[in-house]
Amino acid sequence: MVTFLIILLIVVCVALGLFVLIQNPKGGGLASGGGTSNMFGVQRTGDVLEKGSWILLAFIVVLTLAITTVAKSGGGATAVGNSSIQERLDKTPSPSPIGGNFNNTAPAKPADTTKK
Repeated sequence: MVTFLIILLIVVCVALGLFVLIQNPKGGGLASGGGTSNMFGVQRTGDVLEKGSWILLAFIVVLTLAITTVAKSGGGATAVGNSSIQERLDKTPSPSPIGGNFNNTAPAKPADTTKK
């Protein structure tokens, strides 16, 4: 499920990139040159490509939230891979706390490694 949603997200992102690249530049920003300003010009806000860009952007937001929800709930392909790893982690002994002396005996003396 997660894999399908990620593939769908990639396809939608590519489509959004194409929608943005196909659109006509409005002449603002760095490309305006500053000489003649088209500030009060007519804008075509009802353009199909612009509306499509907003729809694809909203779809990307919904897809990312869905991927996050499904991944956190443990559904999909990632749950199978995590279960075997979790079983291995459960079987390994946990490290002892600092000190590690639970039987109230004196710690063993280290071996004498100096030459005589």
